Amino acid sequence: MTRNRLFEPFALRGLTLKNRVVISPMCQYSATDGMLNHWHVVHLSQFAMGGAGLVFVEATAVEKRGRITWGDSGLWSDAHMAPMRKVVESVKAQGSLIGIQLAHAGRKASISRPWEGDCPLSPREIAKGEVPWDTVGPSPAAFDEGWIVPHELSVSEIADVVDAWASAARRAVRIGFDCVEIHSAHGYLSHSFLSPMSNRRIDRYGGSRDNRMRFTLELVEAVRGAIPADMPLFLRLSCIDGKKDGWAIKDSIETAKRAKALGVDVIDCSSGGIAGYGDNLLPPATPGYQVEHAAAIRREAEIATQAVGLIVDPAQAETILQAGAADLVALAREVLNNPYWARHAAIALNEQDPFVDWPIQYGHWLRLRAQGMFGGRAGDSDTESLKMRAEDA
Repeated sequence: MTRNRLFEPFALRGLTLKNRVVISPMCQYSATDGMLNHWHVVHLSQFAMGGAGLVFVEATAVEKRGRITWGDSGLWSDAHMAPMRKVVESVKAQGSLIGIQLAHAGRKASISRPWEGDCPLSPREIAKGEVPWDTVGPSPAAFDEGWIVPHELSVSEIADVVDAWASAARRAVRIGFDCVEIHSAHGYLSHSFLSPMSNRRIDRYGGSRDNRMRFTLELVEAVRGAIPADMPLFLRLSCIDGKKDGWAIKDSIETAKRAKALGVDVIDCSSGGIAGYGDNLLPPATPGYQVEHAAAIRREAEIATQAVGLIVDPAQAETILQAGAADLVALAREVLNNPYWARHAAIALNEQDPFVDWPIQYGHWLRLRAQGMFGGRAGDSDTESLKMRAEDA
């Protein structure tokens, strides 16, 4: 029986994913002082129980001012390591690999949680002690009207931020993560250096595309140097700004080529997030609306890609992989609805014995149910028959 590509193992440096299903980083805005807690253990472990090959911890700030909200995950100190290690150990115990997305919110920092407005901190948040903090960016240009105008990072301050990223990466290695992703998308700090919509500098970090790419590529060099040679490195890009005169797919292809040369293994292909400027030229958010970016970068930069964006159906995911548009498919909100998406996909795609990889406490009973059998307890005359038929399924 030919195996579906979705369930073929995928090798990256010293890592082998058991399948091509990846859980995207999903901010929970539920940490305290950057510290993960029991919520994060349960939240992320359920996806490992659900059969995903790789689970990413949410965007994790490399310095305190790099948080999006007061509830963001952080890894700017050694104190953050112990609670994060509990998450790593739990996910691995359920059979999945685990990665971490290292991030800095830049000028999109110091805002409220999405369910509290997703906007600059209001008197309501301030009254409970969640006061605004200073934000930073490539230029003193606010994300949108009413947002904090960021402090323009000096060249020496840029070097400090790069060092913070490398330090967080070293902590991630010590914690036991299997891979690291650099977040350079959605209008956050690294993306804001890339885009001409947010980078108005006139020094070596601004102006030309080569200069605007410099910060992101320095991050790649620093993080690659901070992690083992056999550890995979992902880079998430907003492949297009979706704005007139903004960052375009040709720019992402060139960035991917240079990042590959510096040791990036996978480009995680998203889009948008600069916002607040010009016309919105992004396509409507329909199933698979960003896959074309993953396909273009995979083809032109000759690097592995990860497709993300309303991938909801197993057949859709399999088609993306079969067409060579991407090497991995990442899901987010769909697995919030169905944490067992990967296991259900195996059934939907007629994988041979789709219950073999389930925890035995679940798989045993679900295999029997699928065969229409509800007897067969120990000591029953047909137990051996049930066992044989299950093994032949």
